[in-house]
Amino acid sequence: MQPSCWPIRMPAWLTKAQWRVFRPRAGRRRWEDYTRAKEVMLERTHIAEAPWWVVPAVDKKRARLNCIAHLLEHFPYQEVPRQEVVLPERVRHQDYLRHPVPETMLVPNRYP
Repeated sequence: MQPSCWPIRMPAWLTKAQWRVFRPRAGRRRWEDYTRAKEVMLERTHIAEAPWWVVPAVDKKRARLNCIAHLLEHFPYQEVPRQEVVLPERVRHQDYLRHPVPETMLVPNRYP
């Protein structure tokens, strides 16, 4: 069943991505109602044993990194004792020339 606020057929000029933008008109009108319901739900269900955490996500990449760091802070971590690794001396050959890596194979340096 299709809500009455949605057009019966998607116009041919709309792409799938554009359709997702045009579709939630009723949701935009009721944004404050949804926000109010979310706030009540968070208030009533946030308990020490099962807390809610809200991640501000204007910048999605930073939000993901902040979320990962926040979650890791909640797990106890202790340094694991390890034996020191002893590496042999590196062998260098004078006739070896290292070839450059093609640009198409490089992962972009996004966090310099």
